[in-house]
Amino acid sequence: MNTSYIELSYVQVACAALLVLVNGAISAALGLGMQKHWLLAVVRTVVQLTLVGFVLEWVFREERWYVVLVMMIVMTLIAAQTAGSRSERRYPGIYRNTILSVWISAWVTAAYGLLVILQSEGSWHQPQYAIPLLGMILGNTLNGISLGLNTFTDSLVRQQDEVEVLLALGATRWEAAHGPTQHAVRTGLIPVMNSMMVVGIVSLPGMMTGQLLSGTAPLQAVKYQIVIMFLIASATALGTVGIVLLTYRQLFNKDHQFLHERLK
Repeated sequence: MNTSYIELSYVQVACAALLVLVNGAISAALGLGMQKHWLLAVVRTVVQLTLVGFVLEWVFREERWYVVLVMMIVMTLIAAQTAGSRSERRYPGIYRNTILSVWISAWVTAAYGLLVILQSEGSWHQPQYAIPLLGMILGNTLNGISLGLNTFTDSLVRQQDEVEVLLALGATRWEAAHGPTQHAVRTGLIPVMNSMMVVGIVSLPGMMTGQLLSGTAPLQAVKYQIVIMFLIASATALGTVGIVLLTYRQLFNKDHQFLHERLK
């Protein structure tokens, strides 16, 4: 089997960028007014990924545990901030809760993947495994967390009268919030579940595609992708449940009162 890969030139990358002109043409034809947004998206994609490429080259070359650790911390904090900022409604302590949810769910799952499943020769801080693995887990976990958080707070606002009536009739805070909690967790897990349902049939995931393009044997790429999907599913579930429960504790006190005024 050919294990080589095609090394792309900057001209080939520029040819790929021309495809986005189709998006701009559609926007102009339909009067969507998104041409500037597409231009900005293209520029940010190129600049951000190029900078990340230079950083990763340096990290891979140094291969120092503290360098890898710092990069993992920065990635986690950015993911947590992004998850919190996507919520339409905020409350005091929201960013603390998103940091806890993202950090615990992603790092526990990534540690399990690195130390138990991969058992990579050397140590946990090998950048070849630690950074891409955590990055994929964080990217999917923050989506679940932001969906769960947004759905939970939105449900509580929409069902405020129902929640207040249940509490007035003697229901506990958990009984009153049980419906919105179920709905929020279910919503947060739908994207990753849908991905698992059609993976390999409708789409080939990015990591698996990258491995195939680099010459990795298909069955070996499949094994890696299966592991990644399971790690992502677990981290997303942990993170979504975590943010919903932390938000629940923030919006309901021990006297079984709904502190709706905290939501802004």
